[in-house]
Amino acid sequence: MTIYENLASGVLEGSFYQTKISTKNHRYVADESTDHGGTDTGPNPFELLASSLVSCTAITLKMYADRKGWNLGAIRVDVSIDYQRENSRTIFNREISFSAALEDTQRNRLLQIANACPVHRILTSSIGVESRLI
Repeated sequence: MTIYENLASGVLEGSFYQTKISTKNHRYVADESTDHGGTDTGPNPFELLASSLVSCTAITLKMYADRKGWNLGAIRVDVSIDYQRENSRTIFNREISFSAALEDTQRNRLLQIANACPVHRILTSSIGVESRLI
């Protein structure tokens, strides 16, 4: 079952790495840093991937808290990616904080909810990529 079809498209033209990306309603660029031959005009692919987990986590937590009537204050999510080349394993390190004071039971439940966000579930499931030239 395909959930999201034709989700994003990108075009890279020219001599550098800037890629113009379009989704249904948005246009933005991805690029590489100048250290890697790019022009640093947008986030690199790893930053985009981490950003997906950041935004999905924050949105999922906010939706849950709104339904419960909980005031979380500002929700901060920080993600780093640790790629362990020697064993081909990737670890996403995610830290979540709230500006509002919360009870331990709320904090524990919110961690469970964060771990159930759709992007988290995708990243922790078996993933395949099928490619074809057209």
